[in-house]
Amino acid sequence: MKKFENNSPVLNLIRSDFIGLDTKYILANGEKTQRIYLDSTASTLMMGAAHDAVEEFYKHYANTHSLLHFSARIATREYQHAHQRILSFLNADSDTYACFFTGSGATAGINRLARTFRDYNTDRNIALVSLMEHHSNDLPHRKHAKKVIHIPLNDHNGNPGCINIDILEQELKNNQGQVNYVAMTGVSNVTGIINPIYDIAELAHNYGALIMVDGAQMAAHMPVKVGGHKNPRRNLDAFVFSGHKTYVPGSPGVVICRKDILQSMEPEEVGGGMVDRVNVDYYTILTSFPDREEAGTPNIPGAIGLAAAIEVLDRIGMETIYEDETELINFALEQIKNISDVVLYGEPDNKICPRAASISFNIKGMDHGLTAAVLNDYFNIAVRNACFCAHPYVRNMIAGSPVNPISSLKEDEYDSVFRVKTGMVRASFGIYSSVQDIEALVTALREIVADKDHYISHYKIDLNDNYVHKTFRPDVDHEFFVTNFIDQYLSE
Repeated sequence: MKKFENNSPVLNLIRSDFIGLDTKYILANGEKTQRIYLDSTASTLMMGAAHDAVEEFYKHYANTHSLLHFSARIATREYQHAHQRILSFLNADSDTYACFFTGSGATAGINRLARTFRDYNTDRNIALVSLMEHHSNDLPHRKHAKKVIHIPLNDHNGNPGCINIDILEQELKNNQGQVNYVAMTGVSNVTGIINPIYDIAELAHNYGALIMVDGAQMAAHMPVKVGGHKNPRRNLDAFVFSGHKTYVPGSPGVVICRKDILQSMEPEEVGGGMVDRVNVDYYTILTSFPDREEAGTPNIPGAIGLAAAIEVLDRIGMETIYEDETELINFALEQIKNISDVVLYGEPDNKICPRAASISFNIKGMDHGLTAAVLNDYFNIAVRNACFCAHPYVRNMIAGSPVNPISSLKEDEYDSVFRVKTGMVRASFGIYSSVQDIEALVTALREIVADKDHYISHYKIDLNDNYVHKTFRPDVDHEFFVTNFIDQYLSE
């Protein structure tokens, strides 16, 4: 068994302190085993320290925007601290940048920024977006920018890597004076491939464009430096990430943005908490951040839980976390690429294209949904499948793949097989992921490849295009059902 050495006592202490790591389910073979959670890119498990911090805060819970009773004073102070803690974590100076919370993930924040950037530079109407984007960092720009140009990726012998910088610069040149901003993911949610966001920021700024980064898959996995670069053109104008992907399910989405951009216009959302004075015929907006950007009652417990998780991550050190996860993902790539009939997507050499968090693959002769179902039902390995809200990126990779090639399909034919044929299986990791998790996945894949016909014979496709076992029906209602939980609670 391969073992990695780690000298971080905080990481070694915290990595086993996550709620749900010991959850067990009954499998198709009748065994009850512990779940192996490899779906962290979709949403991470809850950090125990953050959970306990929120539980402790609930003893003092009150709304914010008041200092005149004890609990409100605590809530207001801690909620304000959450913003400052995140700014510090991301190396964003509070004199230059504001932090505000929005929605339950990155989507609401990116929509806000797309509208804000549109109104900030009204004479520039083009947004440059990479081909690898999640829909959340693509569709808002299609909706709010007058024109979106998608930038292709570097090709490594048929394996797409990060964004093609040369083509990006060519588009900036060709459309000089018209490009408002570049919207770029820091880390792909499909392949985990990392984009050189600071190089992209410098390039965008050289041509007078802004840069916003979707950091949903970045903030929890590697160091981020929003500002403070020796060359200020390498600073980011905006950065967005998701609390639920940063070890605190239920916490809000986070937006970091230059204050001067936000101050140049009235906030999109108005209501209580963001106004200074309201009369019948006029109102005035607060000038202070984050208040002016956060109308209504905020998600106070979620923000405090996120601040607690950020505190833990900072004490471990994001460089330490990145190095630890890099070893893990390299090990996974080396093991999986040696399994016959398994196809990896994206450039597999981490020296050429560094990765974080995710690996996507398929098994030849098996649809992605079938592979994911077998991994769950027979091996208790939780993975995600399909297109991961990144249809153009996934379709581009699948089209040239030896697994279910679709390049010859017509558009109407493509739509008819989209769900079943066009997709991948994604294994994704967090700081709780272990070498043993990778070895379990590799063992399972080898067993599936060795006995494909056996597994295929036990499944059918339902009316929703999902692969379901012909005889095994997991008793998930018995595991958790709100009504049953309340019945039991009230009977005790």
